Amino acid sequence: MGEADEPGGPLRVALLSYRSKPHCGGQGVYLRHLSRELVDLGHTVEVFSGQPYPELDRDEIELTKLPSLDLYRDEDPFRTPALGEFRDWVDVLEFAHMRTGGFPEPLTFSIRALRELRRRRRDFDVVHDNQVLGVGNLGIPKLGLPLVTSIHHPISVDRRIELEAAQGVRQKFGKRRWYGFVTMQSQVSRRIGPVLTVSESSKVDIVKDFKVDPRDIEILPLGVDTRVFHPRGERVPGRIVAMASADAPIKGVDVLLRAVAKLATERDVHVVVVSRPQKDGPTAKLVRDLALGDRVQFVSGISDGELGELLASAEIAVVPSRYEGFSLPAVEHMASGTPLVASRAGALPEVVGDAAVLVEPGDVEELAATLRGLHDSADERARVGASGLARVQERFAWPAVAQATVRHYREAVAQQNYLRLARRG
Repeated sequence: MGEADEPGGPLRVALLSYRSKPHCGGQGVYLRHLSRELVDLGHTVEVFSGQPYPELDRDEIELTKLPSLDLYRDEDPFRTPALGEFRDWVDVLEFAHMRTGGFPEPLTFSIRALRELRRRRRDFDVVHDNQVLGVGNLGIPKLGLPLVTSIHHPISVDRRIELEAAQGVRQKFGKRRWYGFVTMQSQVSRRIGPVLTVSESSKVDIVKDFKVDPRDIEILPLGVDTRVFHPRGERVPGRIVAMASADAPIKGVDVLLRAVAKLATERDVHVVVVSRPQKDGPTAKLVRDLALGDRVQFVSGISDGELGELLASAEIAVVPSRYEGFSLPAVEHMASGTPLVASRAGALPEVVGDAAVLVEPGDVEELAATLRGLHDSADERARVGASGLARVQERFAWPAVAQATVRHYREAVAQQNYLRLARRG
């Protein structure tokens, strides 16, 4: 019996996400899997998203596009739109905000979403915000629509790490301006009602950085699609795989590349990073400086099947992040049966438990030594890989995530009904 067969019946869910990359970035992956499982439980789901738009796994899921000016598209970042592209004052606000060095998408998407929901408020029973946290969200409950919000981790952590990595006054000022939207997200999160997050570590950071009442936060871990991520037989000798935004300091790709460069002087290894670094950006420059040549490959735009095959082809997987609020890639590596090396950072120890080898974040020497030890021991690789696979099978499943999420939807609906009755009284 599905969740929708229980008392209360099927729900009509509006799922909001200001950008929804399907393979890179936890928000897009979360939206894709959650929407599929909600529909499989019998609920109706409509996704509202800006660019990049998501890939959705069920024909029954409707995608309503709320297009931005797409000012950060990969092939033309920080572009100047043609005059005919401006549709209204929100577009003007978005462009002006970008030109002054800020990141406007959470704010402008929330305004567009509120405008659309105001027009269609009778079409939905509940709204689920996937970490937009724009001021427009504050108007959603005023429409009579219950609101549930997911915060995977507070972006204040990204801001702190990027500022530490910035060099010089000019670069630090630019980073502070770019991350100005975090102040808005902090203010909104304190006023928005029930919050779902993915780990105890993220909850602590939300309370500390955003000052959200811990009683408003529920922990609900993420799942993994074992139809895509599972062991597949033979592995490529010497292959190390990582999934991480290459140019984001928080993801630690620089640490991984430096460790591989050390290891490559004495072992036949190569690394595949699922990401697309900026042309002539910091990662591309580091690859040249380390003379890694054909020892490193970056791949992007691959299908789910190709991604699953790549992860299962590796002898070792690495999550070298300086912080993670959860880390779906860590779970996907473990689901592939690939022995995992992960940083002792953020929620990673909580997520992987004793089923991965933990190293100090940012420590190139320790990471290189750990990779060397795993490379040299097939027995140890087999042991760690089997431990990771067993942990995934025991703890992380998307159907269970969806069922628990629906319970939170029903609580939000009940709360909104009580408030409506109280106002009438």
